[in-house]
Amino acid sequence: MSNVRQGGLGEYALAGRVAIVTGGSSGIGAATVQRLAEAGATLVVGYNSGADRAKALIAGLPGEGHLALNIPMEDSVAIAAAAEAVRCAFGKADVLVNSAGVTRAVPHADLDGLDDATFDRILLTNVRGPFATIRAFAPLLRASGDSVVVNVSSLSGSTGLGSSIAYCASKGALDTMSLSLARVLAPETRVISVAPAAVATDFVPGRGREGIEKQAASTPLRTVAEPDDVALAIVSAVSHLRLTTGSAIVVDGGRHL
Repeated sequence: MSNVRQGGLGEYALAGRVAIVTGGSSGIGAATVQRLAEAGATLVVGYNSGADRAKALIAGLPGEGHLALNIPMEDSVAIAAAAEAVRCAFGKADVLVNSAGVTRAVPHADLDGLDDATFDRILLTNVRGPFATIRAFAPLLRASGDSVVVNVSSLSGSTGLGSSIAYCASKGALDTMSLSLARVLAPETRVISVAPAAVATDFVPGRGREGIEKQAASTPLRTVAEPDDVALAIVSAVSHLRLTTGSAIVVDGGRHL
């Protein structure tokens, strides 16, 4: 592993780096794609059903050589195929951002409302999917010699408050999994969780802007979190937190307080 710091002052320079973002066609993922491309990375925009969105996003990115690839979290075979496509195209992966996720709003007291199929879908997408993605890309991340995995988690993983009990459980599991992976993928690869609270996207069905603003008003900073706020935290974790691994970066306006 090279210990040469690029970019000066210990910065991890993104020019010439290959970055994969799952769930990259919308929301936090799309904002992260934009920021990484602006910093000089070549992007692989992973999507599930958003092929048209992914291609439109790529068309407006700075730089060249960007790819859109189907990376569905429920299909480990397709994930492995995407990793092989990246190997053929680039020979390595320097940054992997696991932004794909799913939830369904179910009141926590409504135990019967959280049926087995919903519970299984949330855990499969939010936990097994990121693991399968990291497993598939691990050889390419090692080939980089100095790579970063960022798992987009949630404050719900530590507070147990969120759109559903299953969603909270999935993000708690993702954070714990990040700890384990930070140990086994070192020293070539850092693993960091970025944990936002409510973000102004359409991620939670039925939760509009008014609900986000109400939550933000109860936080110390009283500021609505936009997708770009989380993207900036992700890029900062990649480019500047050079000695950070196995940690969770909270982006919540102080809501945890």
